[in-house]
Amino acid sequence: MIKTKLIQSISNTIRGLSVDAINKANSGHPGLPLGCADIISVLYANHLNHNPKNPSWINRDRFILSAGHGSMLLYSILHLSNYALSLEDIKNFRVTHSITAGHPEYDVNYGIETTTGPLGQGIGHAVGMALSEKMAGERLNTETHKIIDHTIYCLAGDGCLMEGISSEVSSLAGHLNLDNLIVIYDSNDICLDGPTNECFTEDVKKRYESYGWHTITIDGHNNDDIDNAFTDAKKATKPVLIIAKTKIGFGSPNRENSSEAHGKPLGSDESLLTKQKLGIPTEPEFYVPDDVKTFFKNQQSTLEENENQWQSTFKQWQTNYPEKNELLNQLQTKNISTKVETNIINSEIKENSASRSSSQSIIQTIASDLGYLIGGSADLSCSDSTYIKSSDMISKNNFNEQNIKYGVREFGMSTIAAGLYLGGFFQPFIGTFLTFSDYMKNGIRLAALMKLPIIYQFTHDSIFLGEDGPTHQPIEHLASLRSIPGLTVIRPADTKEVKGAWLTALNNKQPTALILSRQGLKDLPNSNIQSMQKGAYLIKNNDNKEAHVTILATGSEVSLAINVANELDKQNIPCNVISFPSWELFDKQDNKYQDNILPRKSNTHYVVIEAQSSFGWQKYVGRHATFITVETFGLSGPGNTVAKEFGFTVDAICTKIKQNAPLLTS
Repeated sequence: MIKTKLIQSISNTIRGLSVDAINKANSGHPGLPLGCADIISVLYANHLNHNPKNPSWINRDRFILSAGHGSMLLYSILHLSNYALSLEDIKNFRVTHSITAGHPEYDVNYGIETTTGPLGQGIGHAVGMALSEKMAGERLNTETHKIIDHTIYCLAGDGCLMEGISSEVSSLAGHLNLDNLIVIYDSNDICLDGPTNECFTEDVKKRYESYGWHTITIDGHNNDDIDNAFTDAKKATKPVLIIAKTKIGFGSPNRENSSEAHGKPLGSDESLLTKQKLGIPTEPEFYVPDDVKTFFKNQQSTLEENENQWQSTFKQWQTNYPEKNELLNQLQTKNISTKVETNIINSEIKENSASRSSSQSIIQTIASDLGYLIGGSADLSCSDSTYIKSSDMISKNNFNEQNIKYGVREFGMSTIAAGLYLGGFFQPFIGTFLTFSDYMKNGIRLAALMKLPIIYQFTHDSIFLGEDGPTHQPIEHLASLRSIPGLTVIRPADTKEVKGAWLTALNNKQPTALILSRQGLKDLPNSNIQSMQKGAYLIKNNDNKEAHVTILATGSEVSLAINVANELDKQNIPCNVISFPSWELFDKQDNKYQDNILPRKSNTHYVVIEAQSSFGWQKYVGRHATFITVETFGLSGPGNTVAKEFGFTVDAICTKIKQNAPLLTS
């Protein structure tokens, strides 16, 4: 172990940098960096196996700051330990476009393993990374060459453990016995609004033991305690929770052990008193002592030598196990071959299938060729059609499978899937009913923020699912998902459009949500795989006659729209239909294509048919269009009956169109 005096110097350097940066920004959270500096110093000085000069090394240990409000703790140690995060970056804390954002934002080049801030999600990411390591290790390691063998560390606070997400993911981590996962709980008895005894009095130790975790309780300011805890944790045969009793705002004479230390800059006077108490020089600001600089400069050689030893083993492994090396390349690059694309396009699917069934067939077609594809569901794989039939379920005794049974843990599932991707080896797709996407919203949002190409399969996509009633019938959910920047939402109309949706999702560099039906969908003669990938296209026209009515529809409603158009044609009202599966894909097309599909100047009357809220459609059709949508909650009853109740019939829609646009018949 590094000498206590040097560890103390590193800890105080972190405290000084954090206080100065937060004061300069006049914004931030000094309580956690002051309180957890000892923990992070021991971790980075004595235990973390990483190489700041090669931050993407596949076998590095990962550190996740789930309590992301304490970001200056992370930025300070990353700067000190020779990552590309400079002292100038520290001084620019919370400055627009700085790498040192208010909460950590994913950039592995700077040592930031994931975006955190919304409390508890970092624990989910850590569980996903630990699961990724287990799965990759089982696929790639041999008895003589263990090339994937790293540990996931996560620092969480009281807020993280209060959030229900921590229960979901910790329960699954215990079930899967992820013994490569170490969570440090910053237990300081203080939350933002005051003492935790006003709202949080559960026995966390017993709670985690009930999950199947090993627990260790330490003094979070005693370097020997901290060091021994990490040593013991790495030997454990279960996931480990280190309960570190700390003092929030440690060293601040007037803020220590107070909620006042949590989220307010100390200010010049209190900072001066704090530095004096801790023995930190008061001048200059952003002070880094020579002993700390020297230690981390020398440590860099040791860290590089550790990786070099691994690289030697890795090269032997590549030579001895070329088939495993080929698998590793596939896991890392995740390239979609023309063979896979051709297989998707040519896959044989039962006629008039529900889009969830079409998707399931495609999954079976590609799963064996894409060894990095990992499916999973929130206890609904038999219904949301996500199960890979050629594989079994991952378990604590077998990580060499392609299905994860997440249990009824939708939010936890979304964060673990993000961690799986961040682990660097796997492409997850996860499923549940569309109405339960609300449980996952914040997890989806962070994945979109990080540009993680996770695939979400949301089924039972409308009121037409019927008897389950309004609790399970989605209404506002498409609008909600469409509102997330960077999320590509696709609601395909038939089998060919489902094929196009999967091709899009597999090649997307951002997350994709597939919105799929439970009920069968008629195969449409003019649907088109390539056109679908442009987001919108003309699926029915009027022999080049000028359309008096243009209907925009998605999913199961496209077939209905075509039937409406045929009826209007009979009444001498020329009508076109646009299949509009994805707003996001359409918005990426050039102006020429967009104007061809939706002319800027048009005498046509626009109609939207979608069994969801109309919210957002106005940007395409204006506020004077006719909306055949759903603006209330659904009803319990057979799907056909519910459809009739809400006016989703040819006769009802034709009548409404003519009422709203009387000039059509003049």
